[in-house]
Order: sequence, then structure tokens, then C-alpha cells
Amino acid sequence: MLLIEAKDLSFSYGDKLIYKQMNFRLMEGEHIALVGKNGTGKSTFLKLLTGKLLPDSGIIEKKRDLHVGVIEQHLHFGKNKTIFTFLQSAFQELLDAESKMNKLAEKMQDTDISDGVIEEYGRLQELLMAHDFYMIDARIHEMADGLGLTAIGLDTNVGQMSGGQLTKLCLARLLLEAPEMLLLDEPTNYLDVAHIHWLTDYLRSYPHAFIVVSHDTAFLNLISGFVYHLENHELIRYVGNYQSFLKQHEARAEQHAIAFRQQQREIRKLETYIQKNKVRTATAKQAKSREKKLSKIERIDPPVSVRKPRFHFTVDKQPVRMIFSAEKVSIGYERPILPSIDLKIMRGEKVAIAGHNGIGKTTFIRTLLGEIAPLSGKVMIGDRVVPGYFAQLSAPLALAPLEWMMEQFPQLPEKVLRQHLAQCGVFAEHMRQPMNTLSGGEETKVRIARLMLQKSNVLIFDEPTNHLDVDAKGSLGEALERYDGTIVMVSHERSFYENWVTKVWDIENWSAHAEISDD
Repeated sequence: MLLIEAKDLSFSYGDKLIYKQMNFRLMEGEHIALVGKNGTGKSTFLKLLTGKLLPDSGIIEKKRDLHVGVIEQHLHFGKNKTIFTFLQSAFQELLDAESKMNKLAEKMQDTDISDGVIEEYGRLQELLMAHDFYMIDARIHEMADGLGLTAIGLDTNVGQMSGGQLTKLCLARLLLEAPEMLLLDEPTNYLDVAHIHWLTDYLRSYPHAFIVVSHDTAFLNLISGFVYHLENHELIRYVGNYQSFLKQHEARAEQHAIAFRQQQREIRKLETYIQKNKVRTATAKQAKSREKKLSKIERIDPPVSVRKPRFHFTVDKQPVRMIFSAEKVSIGYERPILPSIDLKIMRGEKVAIAGHNGIGKTTFIRTLLGEIAPLSGKVMIGDRVVPGYFAQLSAPLALAPLEWMMEQFPQLPEKVLRQHLAQCGVFAEHMRQPMNTLSGGEETKVRIARLMLQKSNVLIFDEPTNHLDVDAKGSLGEALERYDGTIVMVSHERSFYENWVTKVWDIENWSAHAEISDD
């Protein structure tokens, strides 16, 4: 059964073309990976499907009463709701039906009841049984375990949860709703490895259709049966998983390049003949015929050139040997979230900080930087240490990237900043677009571009790869490997850092000890 279809869809942001007469179909039960470079319009496409954005032209047709599920960014959680009661709300219709059935049961205790009451009671009972109502609690606990919410505590008030935990909570409720069409934009960003494995297994057996946007290629490879690739304002469908897509795409690109070269040779041949023969009386007729042939040729677009970002970080002035030192430090807000910590970070070390979401990784690095005061103990920063900090979250800006960079670095000419942004993969089509309308990957590149120009000798990263595509992630990894300064980085992607870090601190292991020491 056809769930949704887009026909001849075109869409632009201002004068920037995103899609041109694009077509798309989603059938019941299809498991689709939506892929493409940062800024090609993957998240925009999902917004068009949900009606949050309207196309410039073309139509989107949906199955009647189609239940579409998407993670909302600004949900109203309500006061005093716990994790468990919030997850229960995924079954609100059934809970209301049970409440109504219980009221009917009270009425049925009277001797004088109508047949209508009995019939309504039976109908509600059948509804609950058909939807396994009495297994709801078990399903909630299974989902909470799978996505790591049980570890937080199901009686935890949602008002006490971090942004990443709330996103995970919304994902759990959405999966419990089991919509006919599930739209997931970077669902693994706030998940630990074990929870990504659980979500992978869950989606592989998901009975309905879904479209997933993710830069985690291993994850996409396991869950997808079809891949739609956004490139050059078009959406191309490939049958198979992500690895199959890569092979098919490479073959398609090669065929396209061959066809383009052959056509260019044919065009040059015709143009040469026309130039030589159109003024000669004996051959003017043949030249005119070839002119008509040339005008009717449907020109093949040149192969898309891959514009990979290039990142490079420099040490402004070398600091002393000891960069950070923590002595019996207890971190947290109102109460400690980790045991007492003793550690040192020395010049030139590249440290990756791992551990499940919510355990305190961001709090730890913000305490090192002095943004949060330790509850007890002492944090010392070495002389001449100048950190450059890439935070996980940033406030959305209405400024365009070029405007923001000019504001940050007023001493640099506009031309230099334009060239710098382009080097980082932020090209002309995005440079003057408000940052709060950019994709997560494009916005990340702008913030990395800023970090590259800041004077620093220690780089602090908090989940820098969450929104970067494969090429950008590779370029960033190479730049950090070449960097001869000190790095402290929070990351859940071991494959990103394992070849170049000097040590890995797993905060989960710290929690198992009464006192932490890195001597």
C-alpha cells in the first residue's frame, strides 16, 4: 500500500535551490535510509513530508488518516510527570478507553442497565484486548531498558533530565506509539553503543515503514532495505542496504561520467563541423542540419565535484607541561555525580572521554574549564594554557555564517573569511543563509571554522561529530591527528578517535571506584 508520494517537488530557501522536480514514494513496511552530504536538504525533506514546510511547486499525497511519527524538538512535558507516566502517554487513547470502561462497569452494578451500556463495555474491552493493553507496562519497561532510561530511574521527574536524555525519552515514546510512518533524524546522536545496538535490532524488525537520516553508516547498513540519496537537487532510489548503495552509486557515477565525456566529444565534433562548413555554399545545408541536431541534444550535467572540507588547527603559544590538574575534585551541581577525582592532563596528550549519556562527561569538561565550580577539591589550569572550546549545544543564531565570522574576527577582511569558510566546507550557497536555518552539519562546520581562527593551544571538543557527514568527519579526524597541541574530547564514536588518541577515560569505570586517580 502506498503511504505517501511526492510528485515534481521543488523547494528553495531564498535563492538557494534545494530540490528540483523531485519524486518520491514510500510503500507500507519499507525501511529507508535517507543519505546525502551536509546541507543537501535531508532534514528539510522530512519537514516537507510532515507539512511543516510547503513546497514551492509539486504535490505531496498521503494515505488517508496516515499516522506519522516524528520526534518533536519542543515538547510540553507537563509538570510533575515522571519518565514512566510520560511513556504511558503513548497509549493515552487506550488509557482513556480503560477509564471509560471502568465507569461503565460501575453502572453495570445497577439492576436497571440498558443494552447500549453493555454493548459499549464489550466494544471497549475488545479494543483493549486487540491492542494488548494489559502488556503496556511490560512494553514500557522493555523500551526503557533498551534505550537506557531505566538507569536514570522511571520515577525521575522529566524536569530534572538533560536535553540529550529528553531526546532519548521522546524517541522511546515515539517507538511505543509505533506509527505507520516513522521519521527519525539522527536518532543515534544521544545513544550509547549498547543502546544503538538495541535500536538497530528494534528497527530491523519494525513492522511499519520508516525513513532514517543518520551519519552512522554502520547503523544505516543494518537497518535499511532501500537508500534514497540526495544529490544535485535530486533524490535517487537504490535497492539494498548502505554498502550496496555505495557500490551502486559508484557504478552510476562512473557511467554518468562516461556518458558526459562521450556527449562532450559529440558536441565538440558537431560544433567544429558547423564552424568549418556553415559559410561554404556546398556544405551550408549539412551544417544547418547539424545545428538542428546540436540544439536538440539534451545536455548531460557534468559530474558532481566532491568538495571536501579541510580543517587545520595550530598552536598559538606553547603552554607549560601541565595543562589541567584535579585534586580530590567532586563534580556536580547540588550533589556529586562522580566519586572524588585526582588526575592530570599533560601537554601533547590527546584524551577521549567516554561513558553513557547523562553520566557527567560535559559537566566534567566544563569543570576543568572553570565554567562550573567543583563541589569540593581543586582544579588547576597551567600557565599560558589557552583553551578553544567546541560545546555540544549552541544557541541558534539568526546571523548568517559570514556575518557571524565578521563579528567574531573584525580584524580579518571579508574575502579571507569567505575563503576560510569555503575551506571548511561552508560554500557560497550557505554563507549568507541564517545559521538557525542551516543543517546541523553545516552549523557544526561554521563553529569549527571559528575554532580554527581562535588563538588557542588546547582543544576541548564535546561531541563534535554528531551532525557531520562521512567526508567532514574524516577531515576533522585527520586534522586532530596532525594537531601538535593538547586535545580533550567527549565522543561516543570510538571509530572516530581510536587511531590517534593517547588515552581513553571511560567515566563509567570511574563510578566503580571510590577515588579516581590517573597518576
